[in-house]
Order: sequence, then C-alpha cells, then structure tokens
Amino acid sequence: MRTAPAPRNGARMDATPDLPRPPRVPVFNMPAVVTASVGILVLIHAVRQVLPDVWDITLLLDLALIPARWTLALDPGRAADVLRAAAEGDAGGVELRKAFAAYLVADADGMPWTFITYALLHGSWAHVLLNGVWLAAFGSPVARRCGAWRYGVIALAATAAGGLLHVLIDPLSTVPLIGASAGVSGLMAAAVRFAFHPPEPAGAAAVPWQRPVPTRLQTIPELFRNRSAVVFLVIWFVTNLLFGLAALPLGLSDAPVAWDAHLGGFVVGFLLLPLVERIGRR
Repeated sequence: MRTAPAPRNGARMDATPDLPRPPRVPVFNMPAVVTASVGILVLIHAVRQVLPDVWDITLLLDLALIPARWTLALDPGRAADVLRAAAEGDAGGVELRKAFAAYLVADADGMPWTFITYALLHGSWAHVLLNGVWLAAFGSPVARRCGAWRYGVIALAATAAGGLLHVLIDPLSTVPLIGASAGVSGLMAAAVRFAFHPPEPAGAAAVPWQRPVPTRLQTIPELFRNRSAVVFLVIWFVTNLLFGLAALPLGLSDAPVAWDAHLGGFVVGFLLLPLVERIGRR
C-alpha cells in the first residue's frame, strides 16, 4: 500500500484556503483630519496642565484673542475708555482687571495670529472635551463631503469670523477669548446645508444605509421649508443666546460665554460651504 508523499518545506496537510487578512476596524470612525484636530486640542490642554504658571500665562497672553488689545492697536486714543471699562462691572477682581488693562495700554500690539490661535486654548477639561465631541459630530460629515483642506478652510474662516465679531461687539473687553467653539459652530452650520434633506419619496429604498448620500446642497429657501432644519436652527440660536447671556449670572460658567463668536462662526460656515465646494470643480 502506497502512502502519500510527505509535504515539502513544512507545507500544511489541511485544505484550509489562505484567506486575506480582514481589514482593521479603526478605533475612531472619523476622517483623519478630524481625529487630528480633536487630538491637537486635547494634547495642547494636557500640556498646559503641566506647564509652570508663568509659562501658561505667557502662552495665554500670546495666543488668546483680547478685544481691547485690538482696539488699542487700531486706535491708541481709546486707552482711557479701556481703563474705565476695566474698572466697571463686578467689584471682585477689579484691581486685577485694572492692572491688566494698564498692561495692555502699555503694550498695544494687535497680534493678528490670535484671530486663529485662540481656538487652540480652553479653560477646562470640560470645555475642551465638549468642543471635541461637537467637532467630531459635525466636522466628520463636512470632512467626508468636502475633503481635508476644504474642512480646514471652513473651520479657520469661521474661527477668524467669530473672533472678529466678538471684537466688534465688545471692543473694550479685557477678557481673553479662548476655545474652538466658533470654528465648531461654522462646521455645524456647513453640515446643516446638506444633513437635513427631506425624507425619501414613496417607493425609495426603505433601508437607510442603502439610500444614496445626498450630493446637492439645499438652498436657503429650501432649508426654511424643511421643518427639521428650521427646528435645529431655532434651537441652536435660542440656546446659544440664552446660554451666552445667562451662564455667568446663573453661575453655570465662571467666565462670560462668547455667544457672538459662536454666531459669527456659524454664519460664515453656513455661507462659505457652497463657495469652497465650487473650488476645484470642473
């Protein structure tokens, strides 16, 4: 009786086919640019926690957006107005505000990069994590639709616009503006332009994941006829305004909430998406 020859070079005796290795499932199901954005915000705040206080204050002065600094840089004659505004308001900390205002008067440098860099700093872990969650939720669909560089253009333009509106509305403020909320608001507004398409007509595929992804942006009249979009916009504007005006008096925050920066970022993101989508199209 003949036996089968032994396999050469240690070959296996079973008939199991060599299947391709299954793809690795990402830990975070987000575009790489959004993951990097959230990671940078978290990393910067983590580094600030271990910096000496003097270094952290220097970082805040160099990167935060301070409206009074820009007012003094453009019109040094308003120094008295800045000093007077710092002495008004809550009696607690008035001496510190006056000293800081005097420092700004003595060193009235606009620092144009602060219209962007203020978004890199946050006041607390709750602040940075909240912005990170909203950035992941609304930045991801925008990045998937537009690509990384258009996502970046919208976020940066909304950040700068939010800072500019904040300076225009409260030009004498010596409170540093920090946080990525204006840029996040811009990405949120951009997502509104395509995320609230009306329901599929009768006879369309019933399974949500088999429906095609909407490629056309809704026009402004279409958005105002879309109940879901209108409800979202009303809730966003009302809660943003109420939280901005009532958070400090009610003790919900230890610093004023820059509702105007959120509004400026939202408007620019809403209007900018159709423009950047046309760039590069044939």
